[in-house]
Amino acid sequence: MAIVIFLAFVGFVLGLSFYYGAKTKSASGYYAAGGQIHWGVNGIAFAGDYLSAASFLGICGMIATSGYDGFLYSIGYLAGWMVALFVVAEPMKRLGKYTFTDAVDAKFNSKSIKLMAAISTLIVSLCYLIPQMVGAGVLVQPLLGLPHAAGVIIVGAVVIIIVATAGMTSTTYVQFLKGGLLIVFSLVVTIALLVRGLSTQPDQGGRVPFHAYAELAAMVAENKVIPMDPTWTHVESKVVKDHTFVKLTKDGKASWWMKTESAGKPVLKECQWESQIPGQPKLINGEPDAKLRQVGSLVAINGDASPTAKTGPVGPFSFLAKIGAKDTKIQQWKIAKLKDASGAEVSVHYAYTTTGNKILRPGAKFKIEGTWLERMDFISLMLALFLGTAALPHILIRYYTVASPAAARKSTIVAIAAIGFFYLLTLYMGLGAMVNGVINPLDNNMSAPLLAKSFGTFLFAVISAIAFATVLGTVAGLIVAASGAVAHDLMDRFGNIKMNEKQKVRAGRIAAFAVGIVAIMLGIIFEGQNVSFLVGLAFAVAASANLPAIVMLLFWKRTTAKGIAASIGVGVISSLTLIALSPSIFKQFGLDPARAPIPFDNPGIVSIPLSFLVLVVVSLLTEKKEHLV
Repeated sequence: MAIVIFLAFVGFVLGLSFYYGAKTKSASGYYAAGGQIHWGVNGIAFAGDYLSAASFLGICGMIATSGYDGFLYSIGYLAGWMVALFVVAEPMKRLGKYTFTDAVDAKFNSKSIKLMAAISTLIVSLCYLIPQMVGAGVLVQPLLGLPHAAGVIIVGAVVIIIVATAGMTSTTYVQFLKGGLLIVFSLVVTIALLVRGLSTQPDQGGRVPFHAYAELAAMVAENKVIPMDPTWTHVESKVVKDHTFVKLTKDGKASWWMKTESAGKPVLKECQWESQIPGQPKLINGEPDAKLRQVGSLVAINGDASPTAKTGPVGPFSFLAKIGAKDTKIQQWKIAKLKDASGAEVSVHYAYTTTGNKILRPGAKFKIEGTWLERMDFISLMLALFLGTAALPHILIRYYTVASPAAARKSTIVAIAAIGFFYLLTLYMGLGAMVNGVINPLDNNMSAPLLAKSFGTFLFAVISAIAFATVLGTVAGLIVAASGAVAHDLMDRFGNIKMNEKQKVRAGRIAAFAVGIVAIMLGIIFEGQNVSFLVGLAFAVAASANLPAIVMLLFWKRTTAKGIAASIGVGVISSLTLIALSPSIFKQFGLDPARAPIPFDNPGIVSIPLSFLVLVVVSLLTEKKEHLV
């Protein structure tokens, strides 16, 4: 059923693309849908474009593992639309034609602006493409049983066809369709979650056959392992944070086990173990008595720790109140870092219990009461999310698909309403995944689809197909923006390559193909990263490179062409440099995060003010010269 629904949806999307592709003859039609999209359709398409893999997969995953702190991403993403509505919407429509470059260069006709703005569009689009392609790989693994790389390649191929055939017209309707479906079916999952209520039963919602379970139990006495299966060999024992771990080998393969007790007897529970071979995580989780308990579940509800404790159907406020109660206990997972006999580090995931009131308050992920560096990193992230929305190229170009500035404003209002409602639903889906035993601790991006799977295969299939369409729609919008930067901004306007309408469309399609290939490669390289975290970095680059140019062009009359070009260049270079030298990127490529030259992950607090400062200084230095010219 899952495969049929998935293929049906992809087939419909491709049919839509070929239909509109036959009608797309002009550059205006290809890059901006001829400016004929209704503002209501465009508003939902805005939501469909914006509610990317980060919103549906990443945020739900972060809430499922970090509680309230994961929801802060939702708040930051939504708040950014206030800037888009009150600052950017109508002026961008009046200034531009097809692309972000058109808008910032409208008053100058400057070669340097054309070049820097086009480069910025390409870089921001590629940064945003990475998490979308990572999300695609994550979705296809449980849905079709294919490896991560295959999922990335499938999405890349379908999106290249969508964009190369009809450009912005087909992209708009794909985004409209998936935006509407995503909101409707997320509401369905949320209602089903509330009707089910809360329970301490390990099999709440039915087992999700996503993890591989081991059934071996072993006796432990004085850290000497006596396996029930004599083919297992004890290698070593370690104590980490008051937990005893032992390493066993069988047929040359090693695994870590945590010492615990069952019926008063010491036993070993095999831990989630992640191999150090890139792209080959091993999912193993077994209870000593072979009774399987899913990852993430309720241990007690309002003080009732009996195995059959349950609430029955609950309302939306009661759901939050019961989960957030101080006498509600939730099983989650921690990670202990160990080194094996060869010195290689392994990540051991083991269970622990926390109280509900800790889940629904800040501090699980972002150490707001921690060191000044941790607080600065958090503020930097929020700054990027708040300012980045109005500077994303694939969001900005959507203002050119409607007929007037007033329609652009109405589209933005519709988008805010739809996006805000969806983000409220992510809170319920994320917490639902946390307490319903559906989390994959090695990749929390699948929390929402696996929650849907606990209600049956049909809902899982529909949600997965919609999530796949979420990736398709966002990737399509990004590739349209990137292809416009290459064909329209660089080739046509910067390079002055004379092309007729047919040649402009062909150049855009070729550029879309090239960008799609690069996106596929990046999606494979960054496998395993949380997509919301990666999108946060893309927002930081956009806010650093593009927003200062937009804001100062609109509100400071002394802004010059050289000031805008310098600001964009500095914003791109500074944000990318800070990201490349950050702990998270060091960790992604197997380096020691403690040795990263930059001690924080989010660059916005440095790169955004720096970009504004450069624009002001360069504009003041070149004001008279440009005025004379």
